[in-house]
Amino acid sequence: MPCIKRIDDASRLVVLISTLLAIALGVEPGGHANAQKLNPQLEKLQSGYYRLRIGDVDVIALSDGTVPFAGYDILRNTNQADIDALLSAADARSPLEASMNAFLIHLGKRLILVDAGTGDLLGPTLNKLPSSLLGAGFVPAQITDILLTHIHADHSGGLMDGERIRFPNATVHVEKREIDFWLSQTEMERAPEQHKPYFQQAMKTVKPYLLSRQVRVFEGETELCPGLRAIPAPGHTPGHTFYSLESKGEKLVFMGDVVHAPEVQFAEPFASVSFDINQTQAIKTRQAAFRDAAHNHYLVAFAHVSFPGIGRIHTEGDHYRWNAEPFVNDAVFTRP
Repeated sequence: MPCIKRIDDASRLVVLISTLLAIALGVEPGGHANAQKLNPQLEKLQSGYYRLRIGDVDVIALSDGTVPFAGYDILRNTNQADIDALLSAADARSPLEASMNAFLIHLGKRLILVDAGTGDLLGPTLNKLPSSLLGAGFVPAQITDILLTHIHADHSGGLMDGERIRFPNATVHVEKREIDFWLSQTEMERAPEQHKPYFQQAMKTVKPYLLSRQVRVFEGETELCPGLRAIPAPGHTPGHTFYSLESKGEKLVFMGDVVHAPEVQFAEPFASVSFDINQTQAIKTRQAAFRDAAHNHYLVAFAHVSFPGIGRIHTEGDHYRWNAEPFVNDAVFTRP
């Protein structure tokens, strides 16, 4: 098991909420994403993986698929005219195509998965993580650790393969506030009837790991093992978490769901989305994350920026610009 070192949990309050909003891009209560009523655009499965190295550590971005969503429907604290102008500048239009990205870290003898994809919860254009993982040369039984940025169906749904635990040898690491909220029968009973399915999805995907003693809970900023830290990033959910990987002076921060509509939110970081549980806090978290990443010029990885979702953030006046990391394919193949 990786070492866990508590750094600081003082002054971190549990975020209490009375209303949950949609947990995944365009999800209706108790149903699949709105866009998933459509047939997939492609006829054949298209898995995807992308390799890079942070210092001495290999990282692989894994595609779980893509899903369209209507920007007008989910964006808040902005207006349609600004959205139209920003989409036009990016040669984009609504509905936007959002990637569902997960990431694999090969750290020493450990294979660490950051988020687990959607599984079969959110429709036919998703659930491609197993294929992408296999394409990269791995199978679920090899995964030793899973770091959940948060417990939403598009990040934890893939923990299960139907009724079967998909990652039998993995320890799932998750912030205590996420567990305390999403796996609480009391919180589910307090929630409006139309939101109860979200708790049920969390219980379906995470609770089996809890029952099999495969969950390790941490609180606040925590060193999970040398070079890998959990950083509180609340707002999108109560225990939403970043993970920072550092090796030989290089750094990559996995930022989960701090961005959902990159064409808009880099230019307008104050724009929130309807399914941020605490929109005010989510805006503060995003602005602080953008500011720090731009100032210190490290790599960041997002769950919903176009695959592989890895790049750098730059400051441009009072807003930000996203620079995707260039694709590099320079590995030398040596025949046996």
